[in-house]
Amino acid sequence: MLIIIFMNIIKRKIFNEIKNHLDKKEISLIVGPRQVGKTTIMNEIKKYLDKEGKKSIFLSLDYELDSVFFKSQEELLRKIKLNLGKDGGFVFIDEIQRKENAGLFLKGIYDLGLPYKFIISGSGSLELKEEINESLAGRKKDFFMGPVDFEEFVNFKTEYRYEDNLQDFFEIEKEKTFNFLKEYLNFGGYPRVILEETEKEKRSIIDQIFRSCIEKDIIYLLKSDRIDAFVLMIKILASQTGQLINYTSLATQTGLSVPSLKKYLWYAEKVFIIRMVQPFFTNKQKEITKSPIVYFIDLGLRNFSLNMFGRVEDNEQLGLIFQNFIYNKINKEIEGNLKSINFWRTKEGAEVDFVVRDGLSLLPIEVKFSNFLKAEISRSFRSFINNYKPKEAKVINLGLNTNKNIGNTDIKFVPYYKEITNK
Repeated sequence: MLIIIFMNIIKRKIFNEIKNHLDKKEISLIVGPRQVGKTTIMNEIKKYLDKEGKKSIFLSLDYELDSVFFKSQEELLRKIKLNLGKDGGFVFIDEIQRKENAGLFLKGIYDLGLPYKFIISGSGSLELKEEINESLAGRKKDFFMGPVDFEEFVNFKTEYRYEDNLQDFFEIEKEKTFNFLKEYLNFGGYPRVILEETEKEKRSIIDQIFRSCIEKDIIYLLKSDRIDAFVLMIKILASQTGQLINYTSLATQTGLSVPSLKKYLWYAEKVFIIRMVQPFFTNKQKEITKSPIVYFIDLGLRNFSLNMFGRVEDNEQLGLIFQNFIYNKINKEIEGNLKSINFWRTKEGAEVDFVVRDGLSLLPIEVKFSNFLKAEISRSFRSFINNYKPKEAKVINLGLNTNKNIGNTDIKFVPYYKEITNK
């Protein structure tokens, strides 16, 4: 995708992913947080089709003049046929979550077998996440569009001079890469935040994004419920990034009942603010089995919730955000396949940051915001390896690139800049 503001351009990898799906009958459904560029990516795909001489129409439920065409399936089809004719074309629909019963509405049109390809986008809401998924099962492919990732960020910051050899840039320009990392850990990946030059402007944008999420999604979902409690919950979760959630304690802090708190956490996931990660366990007597941990989809939004936006310098805080950063990378990598990501904790306090499960295969991963001088692992990591005997394990760190063996387990110490370019 190209986002153009004052001649600045951020290219997004998802552009090619969606472009490669245009010849498939399935609906291309683009979902993600507000203001990550979903509308822009759709406009860029439309421009590409226009250049190819393909017919297309762009409709948005944000526009009052367009919304009248969604009163009925018949009205929408009349509009589509008027613009594209009966021989086919591409139909772009933006902000589909604004349409009541959107899943059934689209299912009815799709099942007519008409020669139109639908590319649809929407922000987080219950209708989009649940009802559309149920109604359009087998009729769509999801494309999750998150904030700009670190590769996209560095390519933009270096004006795409190293786009084809970014790994070489990381290897040679380690100090510049680390400075980019700290900037990204501080400000996150919302496109409009990246494109602003001053911290004051960036702060104003992230404030608008947070308010937009609350006002357009959360108020709608909670109706007259406790919005203040929801905002407080987000702030507390931001301060506990990567830590076990204690439902009782968090409910007390926010003034909510435990059932209400769990509902609010669910909403926070549905509108793409957080992701909850569940524990990995095989021994209920010795391992944590119920308490999840939380990571934020955007690091800047996490920092803003704590009034630390752009001002995180403390290594302990940077370490927590770095762990969140690596989680986002791993989660993106395993999306769309049968792998899962968990964490491991024992009741005695041993812990491993992430366990990626692929069938019966386990990959434990430790994340360290440290420059290791030699290959050393923690007692907790060694305990997991001894108990589960995985073929491979990883320690993602700031610079050490080497291997170490414990029994039959190959432990790879991987610099973060190698891990994030690992496809």
